Amino acid sequence: MTTAASFETLPGLNLPKGRWHGPIWLSDEPLTEPGRYRDCIGAFERTGLWPVLVPHDERFAATGENWVDDRGRLAPATHRIEAVDVAQTLARWWDPFCCAGGTGCLRPYGANFPGLARKSQLRVDPYAEAGNTGSIFARRGTYRLGLVAVERPADVPAALGWTGMIKSTDQVAAVSAVLRSWEDRFGATLIVLGFDELELSVAAPPRLQGRALVVAAEHRAFSERSFSGQPGNLREYATSLVHRRHWRFSWD
Repeated sequence: MTTAASFETLPGLNLPKGRWHGPIWLSDEPLTEPGRYRDCIGAFERTGLWPVLVPHDERFAATGENWVDDRGRLAPATHRIEAVDVAQTLARWWDPFCCAGGTGCLRPYGANFPGLARKSQLRVDPYAEAGNTGSIFARRGTYRLGLVAVERPADVPAALGWTGMIKSTDQVAAVSAVLRSWEDRFGATLIVLGFDELELSVAAPPRLQGRALVVAAEHRAFSERSFSGQPGNLREYATSLVHRRHWRFSWD
């Protein structure tokens, strides 16, 4: 395994001080130079290390805990991702009983998951989009830089045995399988990894309401909490996804 010391001397990269925390290398302090995130994405094909922004989480401030070290992990599951059927998985996660008084919040759908949305036409490079978006986030917020050895960004949760979605499912390979599918269909690329949240930059978001409606159903199946925290029903949530280049999900 590459050591933290060698990270700091990778050709073309100027990384802050950091160390390994199991399968993730993490900077000791928050990023102060946002361009470093974009640089790491530019070097991904050479290094095999995908960068994620790890946000400061106030929930752990009082105890001094660091969830990366102090909260448990599942077994790494990258080898299981390819066996996951994404459509069947999202259909299984589709809960028709979350709405008060029936399925009204799921209109125009109801008890049955509508299936996967068709692929959007890609007009910009997903990694360039991720680098730009991530750099903006790093400039505006408090994030440490994480690096994970993966073949593609979607595999990060499975590679880490991430437990952010544990209240909904322990199938971390399925989480990464959905992210792979979104990478392929929408250029959606993981840029933020928190204790119980994921954020993606989106290079090819749905451009029409009809397509966005099916994507909204996928979001709702993937993270019911993210949907239930929004006003209105599924149709109204879909409106917010048209041309939207940033998707955020949480589970706690």
